[in-house]
Amino acid sequence: MLAETSAKLTDNLQQATQILAQSSQICILTGAGISAESGIPTFRDKQTGLWEQYRAEDLASAEAFERDPELVWSWYQWRRQLVHDKAPNSAHLALARWQQAGSHKITLVTQNVDDLHEQAKHHERTSRHEPSNDSKPLGNLNNIDSTVHHLHGHLWRNRCSQCHKPYTEQSAQPKSDIDFDTKLIHCSECDGLIRPDIVWFGESLPVDSWQIAEQAAANCEVFISIGTSSLVYPAAGLAQLAKQNGAKIIEINPNPTANSFVDITLAAKAGEVMPLLVDRIL
Repeated sequence: MLAETSAKLTDNLQQATQILAQSSQICILTGAGISAESGIPTFRDKQTGLWEQYRAEDLASAEAFERDPELVWSWYQWRRQLVHDKAPNSAHLALARWQQAGSHKITLVTQNVDDLHEQAKHHERTSRHEPSNDSKPLGNLNNIDSTVHHLHGHLWRNRCSQCHKPYTEQSAQPKSDIDFDTKLIHCSECDGLIRPDIVWFGESLPVDSWQIAEQAAANCEVFISIGTSSLVYPAAGLAQLAKQNGAKIIEINPNPTANSFVDITLAAKAGEVMPLLVDRIL
């Protein structure tokens, strides 16, 4: 596979390997690009079917949910149906293998709302015949690995739009059994409408996940950006924070962004580069 890569990519891959070999603390930020390689449409992709008349930006907000909750809930149920059978690709699996190896202290932060990182880690543990800390089966709606820090929420979780209590009535239900009913659900505590546990436009990022991401970026020796343009704030500021504190910045993206603070660019798909990089590291 190395023979098929360009000379420049091979050289940059070697540089990245050398930097990582001399480092112990790594912060990794993943974005829509890594999930797109598994067939999950990016948030900015044009809507299809019944939803092509809408912009995603016009549906992902508290105002939209208040104005027409059934429309927004139906859209999220459609999105869930669209991705429920998607599986982690070789980039997710390589990252999981790297984390499980324990050769570096890795903080994995994602802008994605899917559970492909969690699926990959479950797969890695299973392949090693290691016990899992998760008591719930793979595909469970609440099966979120605590070592994956989601900045934009979880597509497979819901909460009350008024009292914010997590909606757990479906917690034992695997994704494969969901009927994607578009009927609205009410909270058992306050009768408020149940909404997706997603960070919508105009809402703040989850405090705990953001603090972990900031701390990891500020203290890491290498910051790796995978499949994200690093242009959407506040997440885009993590790489800059890392750079300001002396970290090396590695970007993995087939369409690199024009960021002057990036030290090494691996201009290829994550699914092609990450297995090569992890093989060299381990």
